[in-house]
Order: sequence, then C-alpha cells, then structure tokens
Amino acid sequence: MREAESNRYKYEYPIYQRCSPEFPATSLNKSFSDKDQKLSQNYYVCSFINISNAMKIIIRFIKFLFTLFAGAVFILSLILVVPCYFFIFTFYPKEKAPRIAHGLSKRWAKTVLTFFLIRVKVIHKEYINPEQTYVFVANHQSQIDIPAYAVSCSNTLRFLAKKELTKIPLLGYVINHLYISVDRKDKAAKIKSMENMMASLREGVSVFICPEGTRNRTDQPLLSFHDGAFRLAIESQLPLAVLTIKGAEKLLSPLRPLELSPGTLTCIWSKPVETKGMTMNDLEALKENARGLMMECLADDVKG
Repeated sequence: MREAESNRYKYEYPIYQRCSPEFPATSLNKSFSDKDQKLSQNYYVCSFINISNAMKIIIRFIKFLFTLFAGAVFILSLILVVPCYFFIFTFYPKEKAPRIAHGLSKRWAKTVLTFFLIRVKVIHKEYINPEQTYVFVANHQSQIDIPAYAVSCSNTLRFLAKKELTKIPLLGYVINHLYISVDRKDKAAKIKSMENMMASLREGVSVFICPEGTRNRTDQPLLSFHDGAFRLAIESQLPLAVLTIKGAEKLLSPLRPLELSPGTLTCIWSKPVETKGMTMNDLEALKENARGLMMECLADDVKG
C-alpha cells in the first residue's frame, strides 16, 4: 500500500523523482513519460518567468528612486538659478537680456542633464548658423526633450511654452520673462502668441516651436503637425530649422513619467529650409517637408 502511494506521489510530482535517491538521474530520464517531461519543463519556464517579472519590478523601482533624485536636483537647481535670471532681467538692457539669459539656460540644461546621467549627442550642428535668426521646430516625446533643445542649439531663442507651465512657482517667472506662452484653448491667446513670436523674430531672437503641440504618447513616430510654426516661417521669410530628437522616450516615456533612465539622447539637425518667396499656398508643402525630414532622421541611423 505504501509502495503504491509512493509511486503515485512520484508520478504526480516529477521534482520529487529528481531528488529521490531511489531513482538515479539516468534511470529517471528513461522512465519519464512525455507528461512528466512537459510538467518539468513547465515548472522551469514558470520559475524563469517569475524571476523575470521580479527583476522588472526591481528595475522599475530603481528607476522610480532615480526619478525622485532627478526631481530633487531639478528643484534645487531651479531655486539656485532663479536669482540669476532675476539679476539679468532687472539690471541688463532689454535687448541684451534674452541672449545672456539663454546662455544661462543652456548651462543650466547641461548641468541638469549631467546629474541625470544623460549624454546629449548633437549631429550636423554645422548646418545651423549661430548668428542667423530661425524658426526652429522639433519633435516632442518626453520631458527631457526640453533641456536637450537648449543644449543642442547655440542660437539665442525663445521657446513657445504652454500657459500651464507659467503657474509653476519660480519656473513660471523664468517663462514669463524669457519665453512666450500660449493658452492652447483660447483663440485670442493663440493670435497674441503669434504676434509675440513675430516681434521676437524682428528683434533677431529665434523662436522654438514643437509643431505636434504636445508630447507624443502614441506608438506612431510623430503626431500630426499644427500650422503655426510654418505660417510663422513663411510670414517672416526666415529659414525653418528642423531638429529631430531620438531616444527620449526610452529614457523617460510619457506613459511612465516616474521612471527616468540614464542614457544618450541623439539630436539631429537637418539642413535649414529657405522660405524666401514662399506664400501661404506653400504652407502644406513646407509642413510635409519638415515632417519628412524628421521621419527620415527617426528611421535612419544618422552619423555625424
């Protein structure tokens, strides 16, 4: 009776058979039925999956802690840098302040990304003349795109920022004094922002716009483009400079904003598109040209 019960137990639990001294590995392998082998294989597959899932959870937790560290670094750096902006906006002449302030923004962005352990690789920077005024456009997938924009561009510029950012303490002060904000839900505010950007271009200060309008949270490489940036380039008759950011969504996905990873961001400049002689009839063609340049950079392994 005991022998029969023991045999039944061995059949139902192959791991017991492996551990039992009564059944050497050689004879055990020969006596295993197909069902035994499948059960054993399933056991090890499930164990591997469980270990893999546990590792993913651990990695995500480490990323979360790193994000908390990065957030603390950003807040501390913001507190330290705002008095510098205040000094610039208060004591420097109006025509010089944007250039000096943008230089500060560039250094601030480099410092923050260094603490985030993020390296920015800029390709074809020679295409952009630092003394020329441009309408800049770029794709937008992640929050870390913004410091990458500043690091990759030597030209004095004003970003077009959404109105909600001006409500953030300290950061709102910098945006209100240095950049241009827009309430995307207010048609009159959109018109006013276009006027402000045109005035900036007349001053010789470039503008930087994300034509997608928001971060790309889809599985598509680009969202549809709004007309504003391209209308501005045609109206001003200034070159359109296209920047493509690669790898941002891998370091900080818009779907997982609390999981920052160290790594490399690749910023690729395309040759500027001249708009002299263009009219509003060319708007769609200009927009598709810019989109095509970005898609080409996103698809190809571009080397500098």
